[in-house]
Amino acid sequence: MERIRIKYFTDKIDRLCYIDGKSDWIDLRAAEDVEMKAGEYRLIPLGVAMKLPAGYEAHVVPRSSTFKNFGVIQANSMGIIDESYCGGSDQWYFPAYALRDTIIHVNDRICQFRIMEHQPAVVFEQVPELEDPDRGGLGSTGTR
Repeated sequence: MERIRIKYFTDKIDRLCYIDGKSDWIDLRAAEDVEMKAGEYRLIPLGVAMKLPAGYEAHVVPRSSTFKNFGVIQANSMGIIDESYCGGSDQWYFPAYALRDTIIHVNDRICQFRIMEHQPAVVFEQVPELEDPDRGGLGSTGTR
């Protein structure tokens, strides 16, 4: 089991933990009260900094209820925090864009993260054709 060193910037948020038996993602919380008007962008502090192990990165995404509860979306869709962002003042933030007026309170769960190994090095080999059958569609639906 990897050990992650973490610094908390406030005592007002719950400490990080897995949600028992429900997911391997870990919730992150707003570290301060934030009031936003529709159309406003704001970096919401998450109250933590971490020293990730070499070769790992954190993938930060909104919780499924973030838009419903707060009317904000994550401006960069998905955030990547690599192991080089590990200094004592390298606090994590949630880049929020408000689609309606909203208030987010200290300790509200607004996003989640998981820690992943870096993608292995790959080499792309150009070929004239791929042998597998054409599904005739787009994405996982197979329909156009």
